[in-house]
Amino acid sequence: MRFDTKIGIVVRDDLAAWQRLNVTAFLSSAVAGGVPGVIGEPYEDASGNRYLAMFRQPVLVYEAGAETIVKAHARALAREMDIAVYIEDMFKTGHDEANRETVRAVTAEEMPLVGFAVHGPKNGVDKVLKGLRLHP
Repeated sequence: MRFDTKIGIVVRDDLAAWQRLNVTAFLSSAVAGGVPGVIGEPYEDASGNRYLAMFRQPVLVYEAGAETIVKAHARALAREMDIAVYIEDMFKTGHDEANRETVRAVTAEEMPLVGFAVHGPKNGVDKVLKGLRLHP
């Protein structure tokens, strides 16, 4: 199945494995909660057990160095895409409000980004993420 939109998540390539997974999970939740229509219907197995709904389309996860992430983030902002960010200081907080405060404290240009998610038209997301490699 082909989709007109794309979901891309970029994580910094020097993070520990647990940090990469944590960043990916938080950024995925931002897209799920912030973009109407990206979530499908709940699942049910043959035994009648119900499961939570998931994204309707694939999520592609990329990795890149810090400088490359900053440039891709700037391209996403310039294209006014739906974006979620995760910055270094968020590893030190323990709750959502504190996370928002860390982001609010820095400008877009000064963000110590460790990852971001982007959703939008497929061709636009492809241009934002051009040159990035898929996470192994």
